[in-house]
Amino acid sequence: MRSLWEEFNRLGTEMIVTKAGRRMFPTFQVKLSGLDPLADYVLLMDFMPLDDKRYRYAFHSSSWLVAGRADPAAPGRVHFHPDSPAKGAQWMRQIVSFDKLKLTNNLLDDNGHIILNSMHRYQPRFHVVFVDPRQDSERFAHENFKSFTFTETQFMAVTAYQNHRITQLKIASNPFAKGFRDCEPEDWAAGFHALNVYTTSMTPALGYEQQ
Repeated sequence: MRSLWEEFNRLGTEMIVTKAGRRMFPTFQVKLSGLDPLADYVLLMDFMPLDDKRYRYAFHSSSWLVAGRADPAAPGRVHFHPDSPAKGAQWMRQIVSFDKLKLTNNLLDDNGHIILNSMHRYQPRFHVVFVDPRQDSERFAHENFKSFTFTETQFMAVTAYQNHRITQLKIASNPFAKGFRDCEPEDWAAGFHALNVYTTSMTPALGYEQQ
């Protein structure tokens, strides 16, 4: 739900990064419409630094402070939705969840996880790519590739939650919160409270409205 993302955003969303990789919560979900039902599309995500700063958390003031310049950027990676490529009809049939995406701070990660620097701010980006069957498809790349960002999904990458209110909200809204529960089921399909993004009109431009 968009409301949950906004609730986290008001507090200053934090996402755990670990060497082994950690799933995002809230997870990122999209609801697509306006695609060509018979055409193929690829869905993917990447993460962009919000600025060139490194942060620290001031517990006495419950706020984030600039601690210096950003660390060297982690290797840029993208996460392809595992169902890609798929027909537009399939993507539009139900909510698409990026629940397999994991965040890591391991620069040597060989599992394909998204590599982020701890204590840095990031903006997730969502991309829709039309698989153009034309031989000269590169000429239409700007039309076939559409990107979206949603400010309420910005977050601080951390190795441990800094704001206790974030910890409390994670526990309250995620019954499988790792580190606070006995188990973390691999299948998180049930019980998700996540962003539902509604998109419309793929050609010539993909737009959206949020639930």
